[in-house]
Amino acid sequence: MSQAHSALAEQFRDLEQQREASSLGMWVFLVTEIMFFGGLFMVYTVARAMHPAGFAQASRHLDVTLGGTNTAVLICSSLTMALAVYASQVGRRRMLAGFLALTIALGCVFLVIKAIEYADKFHHHLVPGSAFSFAAPEARPAELFFSLYFAMTGLHALHMIIGVGVVAVLLVKAWRGRYTIEYHTPVEISGLYWHFVDIIWIFLFPLLYLIGLKR
Repeated sequence: MSQAHSALAEQFRDLEQQREASSLGMWVFLVTEIMFFGGLFMVYTVARAMHPAGFAQASRHLDVTLGGTNTAVLICSSLTMALAVYASQVGRRRMLAGFLALTIALGCVFLVIKAIEYADKFHHHLVPGSAFSFAAPEARPAELFFSLYFAMTGLHALHMIIGVGVVAVLLVKAWRGRYTIEYHTPVEISGLYWHFVDIIWIFLFPLLYLIGLKR
């Protein structure tokens, strides 16, 4: 039995049916993720409408350069992930492994930059809680802003950590020749997840980092 057929689960008729079922499952999962993040975006929208000045002032304490750099990093990682999917489809094992490794590296760069940002917020007492410090009269709205900032970017970072772990597993299996022209479904559906995480950041960056630039 070929390596591709060894990947066929017993409940499926063939690899194509298995691929379609896997893709549908991932899309259903992503819809639930959209609803989850959508709730946070709704809370943010309402809170910002109630405290526009405070949110704008608090936003100025975020580093637009680091946020912009992370945006560019994730856009590049979407490209490398797309190229990894292409490499899996045409059966180029080394190319697949190379682009998966680049995707992991870019994901790690994003997380390191985010850790630097978080460390800066701790240093300047901008983490909500008893140690939070912000100039009056916008202290309360600012604390609400940073509560949402940490909740939204922290949840996104968690998804990124999971994504890096998933791609690392793909890399190991790709290097061992697990994926072929006939069977590369895990790479494709993992690519969907990775692109989703990147798109979420594309929304987070302007909402959190850019709202104070015109004030």
